[in-house]
Amino acid sequence: MTSLFRLLTPSPRAIERDAFELVLPDGRTIEIARVRDPRARRLKLSVDERGARLTLPPRTSAATGERFVAEHAQWLAAQLQRFASDGGDTLVRDQTTHLPLRGRAVPLRWETGRTTRLQPDGDADALVFSLPTQARDAAIQRAARDFFEAQGRADVGRWLPRYLPGLPRAPRQVRFKVMSSQWGSLAPDGSVTLDLSLVLARPSAFEYVLVHELCHLIHHDHSRAFWREVEARFPTWRDERRYFNAEGRRLKAMLRALIGG
Repeated sequence: MTSLFRLLTPSPRAIERDAFELVLPDGRTIEIARVRDPRARRLKLSVDERGARLTLPPRTSAATGERFVAEHAQWLAAQLQRFASDGGDTLVRDQTTHLPLRGRAVPLRWETGRTTRLQPDGDADALVFSLPTQARDAAIQRAARDFFEAQGRADVGRWLPRYLPGLPRAPRQVRFKVMSSQWGSLAPDGSVTLDLSLVLARPSAFEYVLVHELCHLIHHDHSRAFWREVEARFPTWRDERRYFNAEGRRLKAMLRALIGG
């Protein structure tokens, strides 16, 4: 009888997670984490150090949720600004003397050049920002973003070959974007997206996020089996999660200050 009862009892619905983008009144585009929770009874928009989050009841459509967020865009922008108030300094020509990179403050010098470019300063453990006299702030921010993306790709290129054995397949691609709440994600086609601010973090934390997303190629959930795969490849993953709990908000704020948006 008990077995029959279990067969007739519907299984509890799992929490579904994805994300969508919203253009704020000031023109910024942000990513909002969307959570469809079977236990939710109403729409809920919240903001914390990880970013914005929309929680939906099971029967509420995604379109209804997005309209709800759009109606509260002014409030959302104010809350995000409050959480970003402890962010890093903006990038100012001839004034910024250090840049965050791989958990360190790296010395930076400025020079006049034909193109706007941020790069390593020769063999020195430092950076040099070359730019024309008339370079605008937007060009400086773009160059900084290009540099951070190049550094992130270089790090992934060093680490990835170590973890490919044992995976069902290699990731289709690895790309970087500014993510307001997440550190990484795996798309259904096997593409890995990583938050650009990871390149500012200590390398071990960045590497852990890469391993985390690669393990989703084996298990598309956060089951015990998934965490066993993570543990086998990166035994110190708990230390890195504690690091993100302590430093994550600051890392994301520093990146926004440096590259805009």
